Amino acid sequence: MKTKSLAIVIPAFNEEKTISEVINGLPKKLPGISKIDVIVVDDGSKDKTGILAKRAGAKVLRHMINLGVGNAYKTGLKFTTKKYDIVATMDADGQHSPKDLVKIIQPIARNKADVVVGTRLKNPQGMPMVKLAGNWIMNFITYLFSGIWTTDSQSGFRAFSQKTLKLFRLKTGGYEICTEMFGEINKYGLKFKEIPIKVIYTKHSRSKGQSIANAVNIVTNLLKRNL
Repeated sequence: MKTKSLAIVIPAFNEEKTISEVINGLPKKLPGISKIDVIVVDDGSKDKTGILAKRAGAKVLRHMINLGVGNAYKTGLKFTTKKYDIVATMDADGQHSPKDLVKIIQPIARNKADVVVGTRLKNPQGMPMVKLAGNWIMNFITYLFSGIWTTDSQSGFRAFSQKTLKLFRLKTGGYEICTEMFGEINKYGLKFKEIPIKVIYTKHSRSKGQSIANAVNIVTNLLKRNL
């Protein structure tokens, strides 16, 4: 199998508590991968997120103001499109285990999938009930908008082939981008695969992410996107 290049895109907003640990915990070598670059998108942080990320060895792309996680994803994916064979995305709060990275990228490296999503819902042990309920609500909303049923529509641990990134036309700027991606998968008939992942919940990571109340904003923005 021909070796491939990998970019790991990490959107980050005020994550100075965890960003160094997240970057330093990433593998330096992976089977079938000849090059690994870490790309941190500092989404207008007011702390030392960008400085610490660069110090830890990441390439840092910075928004001067906070534009939202969706726009951070778009900046990172635009930067990596055509430059890397595989692009993975991870959260900056430390909830994703670097050990799962090889499982996430493997189906793409072997041409078995175009998009891979790491799902927390195959084994939701330790997941707060409010997040569990919110995720199932968003799974249903994602199905209504995309026609694809997924067990973890809001997971930030994903991987994409270069072919996928060239096709995607992402327009939203907030958390709704997670759902929008499934619409693009269906639109272009891309091969999609879910892989169970381990989630590391801390007091910090529990405070991050989405809430059930945010579902209203997501639906509103998705409707605007499709008008």
